[in-house]
Order: sequence, then C-alpha cells, then structure tokens
Amino acid sequence: MPDARRRTLALWAPVLAYMVFIFGLSSISHPPAMPGGSDKGLHALLYSGLGALFARALSGGWDRVALRHLVMTVCFGAIYGASDELHQYFNPPRNVEVADVVADTIGAGAAAAALHAWGIIRGRDAL
Repeated sequence: MPDARRRTLALWAPVLAYMVFIFGLSSISHPPAMPGGSDKGLHALLYSGLGALFARALSGGWDRVALRHLVMTVCFGAIYGASDELHQYFNPPRNVEVADVVADTIGAGAAAAALHAWGIIRGRDAL
C-alpha cells in the first residue's frame, strides 16, 4: 500500500471506527440511567473524542488544527449529532432531544478548539 493511502487510512479509520461506536451506543434501547438524570455531559464527552479525531484527520496531525478545521469539526459534530438523534427516533423507547445535538456540537467544538489552541501554543513556544 502506498504511503499516501496508508496515511489517509491511519487518519480516517479511527474517525469511522468512533462513528460506528457512537452508532452502536445509540442502538441500545435501554441505556443505563445517568447520575443526576442528565446525559448532556456524557454527550459532550463522547463527541469531544469524535471531534478530536475528526480535526486530526482534517489537519493531518494533532498539532496542525487550523481555524477552518475547527469550524468544519463543529459543523460535522452538529450534523453527526443530528443524524444520531434521527437514528434514536427509530429505536424505541429512545427519544430525540435537540439539547443532545447541542451538547454533541459543543463537545466536538471544544476538542477541536483545544487542539487549535495547542497548535498555537506549541508554535509560539517552539515546543
């Protein structure tokens, strides 16, 4: 396999695997109850992992996340979060919540923002 194909696969396979993982979690008909009753923090945490992997794949590495990659990651988090809620609509007794999509978007965006900031800090301090 040529190096460019291997690199592309190394960048994007984890994103796809993580998306399948989220899809699998969304397929659970009766997920365990969350402490405090809200699952928004879990949504944000879960999508921060996806956002980090997506931003990494877009930028070609952990330390080169540009502002455009951050914006694209936020959009991707919102779109995949909405598709996840649509999937849950067809999986009774799960329900659809706009607040879940908001938490998903925030999680993906926060991870991309952290990677963007890390790139700035590394570049400034030559770490």
